[in-house]
Amino acid sequence: MDNLYELPVNGAKFTTYCGGNLGGDHESCAEVAPIPGAADGFVMRDNKPGGAGGNLRFTGSELDSFALRWVKDRGLTV
Repeated sequence: MDNLYELPVNGAKFTTYCGGNLGGDHESCAEVAPIPGAADGFVMRDNKPGGAGGNLRFTGSELDSFALRWVKDRGLTV
């Protein structure tokens, strides 16, 4: 797979995942989108003003592994 950080994310369609806060400008939200043109690449970013500009990039399997491990380590059920 190509270096995901070399791929542009212009036009990416982000989905926002929030949790815990009461809303407003500092709601705890992360946004995730498929990287346009990547077969299995995703970009994740913080939507708060202080976190703007930075992003992380993952393959689908990396995100899946993260999510499954997070659920297991936190003792959550899905």
